[in-house]
Amino acid sequence: MDVLLANPRGFCAGVERAIETVERALELLGAPIYVRHEIVHNKYVVDDLRAKGAVFVEELDEVPAGGTVIFSAHGVSQQVRADAARRGLKVFDATCPLVTKVHVEVTRMLRAGHEIVMIGHRGHPETEGTMGQAARGMHLVETVGDVANLQVSTPERLAYVTQTTLSIDDAKAIVAALKALGAESVRALPGITERVVFTLPRELARAGR
Repeated sequence: MDVLLANPRGFCAGVERAIETVERALELLGAPIYVRHEIVHNKYVVDDLRAKGAVFVEELDEVPAGGTVIFSAHGVSQQVRADAARRGLKVFDATCPLVTKVHVEVTRMLRAGHEIVMIGHRGHPETEGTMGQAARGMHLVETVGDVANLQVSTPERLAYVTQTTLSIDDAKAIVAALKALGAESVRALPGITERVVFTLPRELARAGR
């Protein structure tokens, strides 16, 4: 029997940027640095950052007023941003640039009068963040069956985005069902990483000078 070993894969550029953001904030500002949600699904990395002084929280009310918080690569809703501003938190946004692009496209298409379908996993931080870009006009689907149950007012003005961690194969059956309704794609297409600059948040970049 032949055994084929796959080459090891590292983190995506967005996650690497988020990890670097936490490490840079700890270096410049010192502990504690609060991080909303675990920065990456990797216990070794999370434990290492925790040992350096990162405090991972699920909600902003766990961060002391005036504290420093980092938004993870998954992104956050508009409500979370508003809550952070209201509580006077110092925010470093480590949202993956690809997720940010999806948020921008969602906002643009909603303003153009489209309803948006998000293909993603209910309860996932990225899905919650994208769905939270608007109070209305958003629909979440996880399966082809969900598409059949969609209640939309104008199918011809229906657009869709996908959770960026889903593969094309993961979403293709749902996409086909949506296209049958007349939906158009506004998702960042493969290759977009070549046109996105994965730099540190501006505040941290300036602080290091």
